[in-house]
Amino acid sequence: MSRSARRSATLRACGGDLGRQIKLPVEKRLGSRRFVQLGPSSLRSREMVARQRIFSHGAEQYRSTPTSAPNRALNVLGYGLWQVPMRWLLIISASAALAAIATAMASSALESRDDSGALEKFARPADIPFPSDNSFTEQKYQLGRLLFFDTSLSRSQTLACASCHNPEASWTDGRARAQGEGPAPLPLRSPTLLNVAWTQRLGWDGKFRDLEAVAFAPITGKANMNLSEGELIARLESNPQYRAKFAAAFDDGAINRRNIELAIATFERTIVSKTSAFDRWVNGDDTAVSGAAKRGFRTFTGKGHCSECHSDWNFTDGSFHDIGVATGDDIGRGKYFPSSEKLRYAFKTPSLRNVTRRAPYMHDGSVATLEDVIDLYDKGGIDRPSRAEFIHPLNLTANEKADLIAFLATLDDETVEVGVRGALEPDSPAISLGN
Repeated sequence: MSRSARRSATLRACGGDLGRQIKLPVEKRLGSRRFVQLGPSSLRSREMVARQRIFSHGAEQYRSTPTSAPNRALNVLGYGLWQVPMRWLLIISASAALAAIATAMASSALESRDDSGALEKFARPADIPFPSDNSFTEQKYQLGRLLFFDTSLSRSQTLACASCHNPEASWTDGRARAQGEGPAPLPLRSPTLLNVAWTQRLGWDGKFRDLEAVAFAPITGKANMNLSEGELIARLESNPQYRAKFAAAFDDGAINRRNIELAIATFERTIVSKTSAFDRWVNGDDTAVSGAAKRGFRTFTGKGHCSECHSDWNFTDGSFHDIGVATGDDIGRGKYFPSSEKLRYAFKTPSLRNVTRRAPYMHDGSVATLEDVIDLYDKGGIDRPSRAEFIHPLNLTANEKADLIAFLATLDDETVEVGVRGALEPDSPAISLGN
């Protein structure tokens, strides 16, 4: 036998059926070096005396002493008795482990690259948009903030805008339906004001053309704050602090409906959700969210069809859809377009920012938990002509539902009491969102 042949032996891995062979060098110098005995026999007990086998190859002899438990454990692999140095088995084991880790990392990196295109669509904007006819000023902001938290805007002087849009409840009130001064709840749930600057048409049924048009509806609503426009203006005019603030905020200094609308809307546009774990993931931090959340995002943008409506950085398309929930006379946008089949039972798509903190859900607060929301979408809602085409049974698994919940939790932030202000000068036309 040649010298090279004498320096190698063939180990048949996991039995002959697989037909795979690994060539391992056999040590020639024995000394105290330990070898591992491989064969089909069962594990030896700890008390068994170590056996020694002498294998002769011409004049050469090789000794095997399987004295340790790990050596005996390896005795179950393969067929036939082969002598393999422990150090080579350790090298093989380590190499296999490293290969598995590398494969997992490559798979994760590939998935991250696959996600990158979808993630770009949800990147946060740099600035808050303000309309050209109501640009931001510090004076209007301060006046609007004062008005927003002032209970004198209600007849009983017990309710403020913040009563239904509480910063501690992610700018809603935690109720199934809003509660005004009247004894009965209002027909609809209080929507959040988070990121309202990006909403083009407001209200669950879209009846408000812009943010400035909203304020006086709840203030003058009989079942809501129940204060007439004239009474409100008289109250403000009698207050020296308000007279000074209106004079600072507007060139004419007038305390009138339009200036009240402009001031409140200016403050409300600064109510912006702060950076979340999801945003950090979008910005390239692959460790910001869990594996479950990443899988949930893929379900959200894929099988679940959630992003059909909950799109863009604010997770809303700003539009109106029938998702198969409303019934009877609760027809939403269809009230203003009675001849439109698709708008019947259609309601505003809400933002999903801070969504885990804003239960209950839907326009009427009829769904208690996010788990219930996902179950509702999974079933597909009421099948009718007005139902959106992407609303249908989804057949989600329990794991897919759990992953969706994990993903939605990454949209939560640490919202400050009165929204993001940024670091720009008071007379800047926009406010930087920052982090």
